[in-house]
Amino acid sequence: MSFTDKHIVDAYSALFEGLNSESKLELIERLSKSLKIEKKKRETRFFKSFGAFASKKSAEDIVADIKSSRKFRRKEIKL
Repeated sequence: MSFTDKHIVDAYSALFEGLNSESKLELIERLSKSLKIEKKKRETRFFKSFGAFASKKSAEDIVADIKSSRKFRRKEIKL
């Protein structure tokens, strides 16, 4: 945990001391839900990244196209 994160947690902790038990439990529940949602979003974004490049060509054809489109210049370098 970074210094900044620790400072933020300490500041919120001080605020929570004034809450009653019911409010603290509600806060814990909401924090738990937010963690679950965050994890689902990360997983969804990760799996959505697959198949981002859609083509009916095979991988070999795509590689061949890329290699054939390369252009090289031959230039003499005098040492």
